[in-house]
This record gives sequence, structure tokens and C-alpha cells, in this order.
Amino acid sequence: MSPGQTMASLSPTELHDLDLAQLAGQLRQRTVSAREVAGHFLARAKAHDSLGVYLARDESVTLAQADAADRRLAAGTGGALEGVPLAHKDIFVTKDFPTTAGSRMLRGYRSPFDATVVSRLAQAGAVTLGKLNCDEFAMGSSNENSAIAPIGQAQPVPVRNPWNTDHIPGGSSGASAVAVAARLMPASTGTDTGGSIRQPASFCGVTGIKPTYGRASRYGMVAFASSLDQAGPMARSAQDCALLLSAMCGPDPDRDSTSLDIPAEDFSAQLGRPLQGLRIGVPREFFGEGVAPDVQAAIEAALVEYEKLGARRVDISLPRTELSIPVYYIIAPAEASSNLSRFDGVKFGHRAPEYKDLQDMYRKTRAQGFGDEVKRRIMIGAYVLSHGYYDAYYLQAQKIRRMLADDFQQAFKLCDVIAGPVAPTVAWKIGEKSDDPVANYLADIFTLPASLAGLPGMSLPAGFGAHGLPVGLQLIGNYLQEARLLNVAHQFQLATDFHTRKPQGSRA
Repeated sequence: MSPGQTMASLSPTELHDLDLAQLAGQLRQRTVSAREVAGHFLARAKAHDSLGVYLARDESVTLAQADAADRRLAAGTGGALEGVPLAHKDIFVTKDFPTTAGSRMLRGYRSPFDATVVSRLAQAGAVTLGKLNCDEFAMGSSNENSAIAPIGQAQPVPVRNPWNTDHIPGGSSGASAVAVAARLMPASTGTDTGGSIRQPASFCGVTGIKPTYGRASRYGMVAFASSLDQAGPMARSAQDCALLLSAMCGPDPDRDSTSLDIPAEDFSAQLGRPLQGLRIGVPREFFGEGVAPDVQAAIEAALVEYEKLGARRVDISLPRTELSIPVYYIIAPAEASSNLSRFDGVKFGHRAPEYKDLQDMYRKTRAQGFGDEVKRRIMIGAYVLSHGYYDAYYLQAQKIRRMLADDFQQAFKLCDVIAGPVAPTVAWKIGEKSDDPVANYLADIFTLPASLAGLPGMSLPAGFGAHGLPVGLQLIGNYLQEARLLNVAHQFQLATDFHTRKPQGSRA
């Protein structure tokens, strides 16, 4: 769109084809209004409700935010994201929209405050389109575990991958990835506990980043596993993610004791630095048995592209990679068991309508309010924390977690960033692994190590595999190296066009 064009001469396809940085520029130039942009994406959302993306929308709230953005833009006081529309994973509490965490336990819940991530993006000028579907309490790798019916559906249904609607989008931030991939919005928020930003970003062909643990405040995020949960952005490109992450991050000492006392950073500042001499570590454990040939081919081609850009490949080892699965599925359920004990029907959330006494109310409330996957993890967590098993399971898992972190530090003596696949395969069919939770857990093997170590990690589109489905390249950096990671991804995206491609159904 040229600077002189107006919305009247701009086709709808051109509008939703603009990425976040382009859209922010057009809004600042006043060639299109925030209200027009918000209205376009609200209408587009209604036309694509079959994907199961939205759990809540409120047109009056969104348009009021857009009108306020237009006033600030007219006055020249707008923030970096002024008027740009996005939506939040339904794990972040919001005062203007209900928050369910995809669970019957919180159906209809209204928070009296916004999560810190939500409020910081609003301060930067972002306009909220609504709340996005997710696996219940962020527990899942496929977005098949939501217990809330999305808008346009009569009952809970899996979120659908726009590249092939018979396939899952990944989870638990699946709808956040689908919304960006299907051009329903230029960006969204997600959370990553064991890969829940990176895996759906990979499966849906978008870019997503999990920052260093503590970079983004957890205040107002419905807790799953407190020592692992971290917020992050999802968008089409590393450049867009850098803009979003700059707004999201920063210390929050009064409300989140785990937030790092590090000032907010402009993550766009390093974009454009050449990669000459960059050492890319390639863990041999990420390319062994179980990695599908189509995924391995796409990642290999991406590494070759990096070599053309001046980087060099370094063979490294992360010897305890396989242990990340049992370690994660002890620590995360243990923390979930503790965090979810607050949902007992006493103060807020679902309460069983009929019960005999207090204990009966607890039992019936939790049996009715929680889904199968959540119950499974609560029971695992309670078991590993119980007397006689704490030392044998939980304590041992924490020791190995420390060793996993040490493995990364040894690797970073040899390289600057680590690269490999996000997942062993492309997205599988809906229902294919529903009866085998362990198969779902095994799909997280390459994302779990960075989560357990608290390291920043991201996924960027790197090609296509079976069924024409996207393949994501995972980049892992050392602590607080988000800016470097984003630049490494940005340079790849300047040389390739995978991040610009879109599903057939999103073109209209």
C-alpha cells in the first residue's frame, strides 16, 4: 500500500497480508485507521470460526480500544504498537473478557485485573480482539484438550490447523499459532511451559519465541508449572516478535517474585547484524532415530542456508536430552498438582451443584471441573510428591534438571546458538494420539530441555514436510540472548520466504 492510499482503495486481502511492522507503519502514517483495521479483523474472525480459534470476543470493547488508539495516533502520542490488533491466549486474565484457561472449572470467570503482559501490550497501544482457545490449563501438545466450546461451535472441538484442517495445530498455544497463520491477526500471545509456543509455531508455519525464564512477568497467567511457565509472542516474523517482546518484557518485582530485575530491552536493536563467524551448535541427539526424514531434510537445508550466510556448523552433544521427558513429566505435574489445588469450589470457579459435606463438595467439584488430561497430571504430581516417593522421583528429577542446564553451558563454550528441529514430525491428524498420552509427551523431546534449563528458544518456519505441512527450525540461545536469537532468525528470513507463505484457505 502506498502512503497515499486510503482504506477505501485497499483490498481486504492486502490489509490482512500486512505483517505487524507494516501495519504499525500504516497506522502511524494514518493511511488506515485503527477502527478500520479492528473491524476488518473482527469480520475476518467470524468468517473463519470453523477453525475453533476464539473463546471470547466483544466487538464493543475492541472498537472502543481502537477509537482510543486513533485519538492517540492523531495526537502523535501513540506507542510502538498503537492500533495494532492482537488476541491473547486464554491463560492470561483480562478484565474486559472472560478467562477460562480452556476449562469448565473457570467457565464464565471474569478477572478484576489484567495480566502484566496484557497491560504492557495495551500500554504500547495494542488493541485486543479477544481470547484464544488452548489446551485446558495449558496442558497438552495438540489443542484437543479444551473443555470450552469456541465461538461458532455448539460444543468443545479441537482447534484445526489451517494448512490441513484434518491435522492438529500443536499445543497448548495452538489457537494463537492458527490465528496468525490464517491471517486472522498479525500477532498473538502464547505461553510456553515445555514447548507450547515453539511447537505450535512449528506446526502452523509462524514464528514464536519463549524468552529466558523471568524475562516476562507471570502475574496474571493462570499457573500450570510455576518454575517453567513463560509468556512469549507469536507472529509471522522475527522482526515482529522483536517488537512484541520489547513491549512484553521487563521487571515486575511487586507482583512476580520470579521476574528478573533487568530493564526492558529493545530487541530490534540487533536486527541486521551479519552472521559471519556465527557458531551454530548442532546437537547429535536432535538428529537420531525417531526424527522423520522430511523434518530432517528441512532442518538440514536450513543449516546449509546459514552456512551460505557466513555461519559455521559445530557438532555438539546434549547427552541428557532423552532424560528431559521423564524429568519434565515429574516436575511439571508436581507443580500443577500444587497450583491447581486452589480450584476447590470454595472461593471462585465451578462448584458442584449438589453435595453432602465439604469433602464431597471438593471431590465432585474437581471431578466435574477438570478434564482427563488435567486429572492425569494432578494425580501424577500428587503421587511424586507423596511421602516415600518425593526423594525417589521429585528430588532426583530436580538433580537431573540441574545437569541438563549444565549440559547447555558446556555446549555454549563451543557455539553461540543451538539449532535443530522443534518436533520429530510435522503435525499429526486430529485424534491420532488421543488414546496414547505418552505418544503426545514424546513429541516434546526437543523443546523440553530448553524449558527445564530456563533458556530462550524460538521456532521459525524452515520448509514443508509430509502432507504439505510446515516444519519449524528451533534456535536456542544462552540466558538473556533473545536479541541474538531474533537476529539469527531475522537473517534467515531475509534470505528465505517460508515465513511469508500462507495456507490456501487464508487467502480469501
